[in-house]
Amino acid sequence: MFSTPFLDLPPLQSAGGTVRLPGSKSISNRVLLLAALSVGHTDVVDLLDSDDTQVMLAALTQLGCRIEPQADGALRVYGLGGQLPVPSAQLFLGNAGTAMRPLTAALALLSCVHGGQFELSGVARMHERPIGDLVDALRQLGCPIDYLENTGYPPLRLGDQQTHALQLDQPISVRGDVSSQFLTALLLALPLVARDQDIVIDVVGELISRPYIEITLKLLARFGVTVQRQDWSRFTIPAGSSYRSPGRVPVEGDASSASYFIALGAIAPATAGTQGVTIEGVGLASIQGDIAFAQAAQLMGADITSEANTLHVRRGAWPLKAIDLDCNHIPDAAMTLAVMALYAEGTTTLRNIASWRVKETDRLTAMAHECRKLGATVEEGPDYIRITPPASPADWKPASIHTYDDHRVAMCFSLTAFNPAQLPVRIQDPKCVGKTFPDYFEALFALCHTDARHIPVICVDGPTASGKGTLAAEIATALGYHLLDSGVLYRLVGLAAEADGLSTAEEDLKSPEHAERIGALAAGLEVRFDAQRILLRGVDVSDAVRSEAAGMAASRVSVLGQVRAALESLQHGFRQLPGLVADGRDMGTVLFPDAPLKVFLTASAEQRAQRRHKQLISKGIAAKLDSLLADLQARDLRDSSRSHAPLKAAEDALLLDNSTLSIEQSVQQVLNWWQDRTVFSGS
Repeated sequence: MFSTPFLDLPPLQSAGGTVRLPGSKSISNRVLLLAALSVGHTDVVDLLDSDDTQVMLAALTQLGCRIEPQADGALRVYGLGGQLPVPSAQLFLGNAGTAMRPLTAALALLSCVHGGQFELSGVARMHERPIGDLVDALRQLGCPIDYLENTGYPPLRLGDQQTHALQLDQPISVRGDVSSQFLTALLLALPLVARDQDIVIDVVGELISRPYIEITLKLLARFGVTVQRQDWSRFTIPAGSSYRSPGRVPVEGDASSASYFIALGAIAPATAGTQGVTIEGVGLASIQGDIAFAQAAQLMGADITSEANTLHVRRGAWPLKAIDLDCNHIPDAAMTLAVMALYAEGTTTLRNIASWRVKETDRLTAMAHECRKLGATVEEGPDYIRITPPASPADWKPASIHTYDDHRVAMCFSLTAFNPAQLPVRIQDPKCVGKTFPDYFEALFALCHTDARHIPVICVDGPTASGKGTLAAEIATALGYHLLDSGVLYRLVGLAAEADGLSTAEEDLKSPEHAERIGALAAGLEVRFDAQRILLRGVDVSDAVRSEAAGMAASRVSVLGQVRAALESLQHGFRQLPGLVADGRDMGTVLFPDAPLKVFLTASAEQRAQRRHKQLISKGIAAKLDSLLADLQARDLRDSSRSHAPLKAAEDALLLDNSTLSIEQSVQQVLNWWQDRTVFSGS
């Protein structure tokens, strides 16, 4: 997951390949709670690993529920059978509505029956999300609930350590026009107390987001409770209801998350050699209401076919067609339609989406504001949004997208990197996608393609021991870019040859056949630079590659033309989305002459010798300062006078003398230079 302050997306041109969806958030948290309330243990398969599910798991564990990972990847939840082994707790539920609302209902009822007291709180935004309608419904039953701050909003105190007789003989009224999670919470909790009589819930007003209620009803049935429904206005939980584990429950891929990749396939031309975008984990027969997004995408022109738990999507009509659609049934996925509207011909209107205002942020205002940044004309109504895209490619504007700590805003607007003006897009706080899809951007980049010239490269060149490796690693971490430490590649070839039983002795390397084998090994070198680690074939060789033996082997193989050619090609392969920081001695002059930022790092030989001396001594390696200085001076002379790619600063490189600078100061200077070169320099 990208945890950088922002993530810059270069202009993207095509997409193709297969993505495996994470588990559904809506199903995951419902199943976890049902499993915890049931008799018996439940093995949950393909559970979503995200902020929201981690919140629910932590809460259930705090309440005394035993949860254990299994060897086959399932998560085993040992049900509490409707009991309360822990009679009091303070639960922090972040910004997870799928945890806050159901736990409020379940704990309010259980504390009445068994005696107990619980405090539920979350982040600041959770304390702005209404819960008053659910609390009013629970108070009708006789549950003591107190607001700890503002009336109608979390944080809450449930119960008072005493048992209370519940009033179940009259229908329970709950509003349905604010959030379907209130009704879901009651449906999940009330079977715990439906021992002797039917319990009836009456929905007041129009029930929004009905497909989410369908998910709840279908999962209740899996755990042994069949709720009777009269239209969408009355729900009856039969007397004698009790939860029993079904044993094993697979979690479908998240249909809401599928919307981004459905839109991707509809917007992006298929990459050569692919049939567009294939989405695994959910099909058109999904129990999740957000799968209806596929129909809306088809209305706009997407070409979609389906088989069991798989969707195939590619661009159909282009430009996309504007639509006028009631989105009450797909409130979360409808946000993706707003971004698709930017690629449509005409004005798109999305209606009946007032619930956007009480989500992780006020999504109506957020979507309107961010679409306008890109050059769209937007009308924001109380329960609708109307979007007219920029009139021409020239009318698109570079935008730094504020994400409001809302995962769906970040994922939606990533698709604007396909804009016809080929402008980059900045996504602020990209880690917010961790709420439902921590690896979203990695999955997106695996599918997307663009001209290599669009992928930014920052080159950090300089003499030995100038600190370029440390500087490059820090910059790459700060920007979320890939890292290339070119200086160790020859050492890695030597290590790999040794591991494969290929001699690097000078006599053996004189054989053309042997040299070809070493060159082929270099061409297929599996290497990754991960912050301060160097991985060769998935194994951490950070220490081994610095050994004297590795250095000697590197010196011998570096004379082979086959190895030099292979490593040059390999280094170009590191230029991948979203960007690259490359350090070495000829990155800016030979490998990436088109890099938009080239830094030539300098420091006096005396300063570099002192740094190397301290480094070696700290590792327990004996070293003499005078010898190190002499060696560096001799090496500088060789590097600057060699016939092939002599060490020198590129003509357009910026010189950075770090003799008196800390690493933090050097990093900040380079980041400042980089910001000045982006279209977001004013951000």
